Formats: sequence, structure tokens, C-alpha cells
Amino acid sequence: MLEALGYWVASGLFRLAPGSHLNEVVAFFVADTVKIFFMLMALIFVIGVARTFIPHRQLRDWMSHRGFAGYFYASLFGAVTPFCSCSSIPIFFAFLKAGVPLGIMFAFLITSPIINEYVVVLMLGFFGWKIAVAYVVSGMAIGISAGILLGRMRLERHLVEDFAAPAGGSVELPEFDSWRGRIAYGWDEALAITSRIWMWVLAGVGLGAFIHNYVAQEMVRSLITTTGIFAVPLATLLGVPMYGSCAAIVPIAVALFQKGIPLGTALSFMMAVAALSLPEAVMLRRAMKLRLIMIFFGVTTAAIIATGYLFNALQAYLVV
Repeated sequence: MLEALGYWVASGLFRLAPGSHLNEVVAFFVADTVKIFFMLMALIFVIGVARTFIPHRQLRDWMSHRGFAGYFYASLFGAVTPFCSCSSIPIFFAFLKAGVPLGIMFAFLITSPIINEYVVVLMLGFFGWKIAVAYVVSGMAIGISAGILLGRMRLERHLVEDFAAPAGGSVELPEFDSWRGRIAYGWDEALAITSRIWMWVLAGVGLGAFIHNYVAQEMVRSLITTTGIFAVPLATLLGVPMYGSCAAIVPIAVALFQKGIPLGTALSFMMAVAALSLPEAVMLRRAMKLRLIMIFFGVTTAAIIATGYLFNALQAYLVV
């Protein structure tokens, strides 16, 4: 149905020649944009309503556990919060000042930008449920494993003493005593997030449609063969200094994957762009010494590279 809508807009509304590259680009863009925005609104609404049932104090108590449970709850909280790498930092500071251990908060800080509602929607829409589920599991695994490693390194001495949390660091949610209030909160959150990322979605889908229809598959494969086994770390290191929304990166990653780039290589680039960025490092400097930031970036980068190789190894099982 959506594909028919796309071709109607391309051929009927814009009168583009059927079968032309431009016709295919417009049809692809329209169909995927409608699908993604519908799924975005629905899933963000559902998760927004679900979050109203989790009291802030209870969440803090769960994440204060020093065993595996604390890391799991922190990573899970990161997975269901709609934050990018920079938006996660005020939450990171607030919970850290509330007494949650540093390693556990790193599990949240790493997972939060890699997994969120709109990333899951995009993964489902573009890659299918198998890869989407594997991506969510691997994203949480990266956050938990890196958080445990960083926690065991006992890096608290590298925190800046008496650091100040940025404005807007509160993580309190209003109290809800009726379904009407919860539904209103979920709807408002769906509108707020969608209004914040819609341009990224359009840009990403548009560029993905262009790559899908104009970039020659042989060109992409030749680039991969020149880097060989080093393609995954190269893609990750290229993504680290960049800053962008996964709403734009996911469509680009799937377009590159469809052109022949291995799944893990494309996803490692996407994870690096989402989880690590220079603006994030600048913001973290308010609470951390440079050595701690470098260790955090190094451990996270290594975990993403390992995950990229794992996805490449499992690609035959994940791709239908």
C-alpha cells in the first residue's frame, strides 16, 4: 500500500518517468517516510505512557545496586529514554550526584544514545525484526559490559571535584494518578520527540533513497575490499568524531548495507556516531578529567568494534 502511494506521488503527482532513477528515489522516499513517522508516533507514545509507571526514586534504587542488576537496570533505562549522547549527560550527572556508582552510570550513558524509541522504529522499518532485536540486545550488551569494565577500574579519582550538573539535569517525572494524565504525557512526548527529529528523518531517508538508487554497488564493494578486515575499526573511528542523529544515520546505514557493505561494518559506524561525539566529550569535561574521558571513549570504541565483527559473522543468520 505504501509502495503504491510512493509511486502515485512520483508518477502521478510529480509526473516523473516510470522506471527512472528519480522516480524510484521519490517513491522510496515517500513510502519510507510515511511508514517511519507512523511507527515513530505509535512506539514513542506507548513507551512514554509506560515510563509514567516508573517512580524516579525506585529507578534510582534499582540502579544503585552494585551487582549485575544495577548495570542491567541502568542500561535498560538508557534503552527506553529518547536521548542522544549529549542529551543523556544531564541525566548522567544528576544520578551520579545522587550516589549511583560511576560504572553503572556509564552503562546508562553508553546505552542511551545507541538505543531509543525512534532508533528501534527505524531498525524495524529498514532492517526487519531479527536485526532490530539483535541490535537492541547488542546495544545493551555494549553498555553493560563496558560499564562493568569501567566500574572495576575504579576511576572515581578522575572525576572533577564539586562538578556542577548542567541546567535541566532533573530527571523527575510528574506524578500520575489517572490514565488520562498518562495518555496525555505519552502523546505530548510523541509529538515533542517527533517534532525534534523530523528533519533528521527526512534528511536520512532522502540520502538513503539517493544512495539506494544512484550509488553503484560495484563502487561500494571496491571500497570495502581495499580495507578488508580493517573495515569495521575504520568505520567506527570515522564515526567517533561525528555528531548526528540516528534518525539520519539509520537510513544511510541500511542503504550502504543494501549496496554491499557488511551489516556489522554499517552498524558499527552508526553506533559510533550515536554513542560518541566531540560535543559529548566537551560536556563531560565539566565532571571528568581528560584521562577518564579518553578511557571511556576507548573502552566504548573497542566494544563497538567487537560488536561490528560479531554482526558480520552472524550476518547470514540475521538477514532473510
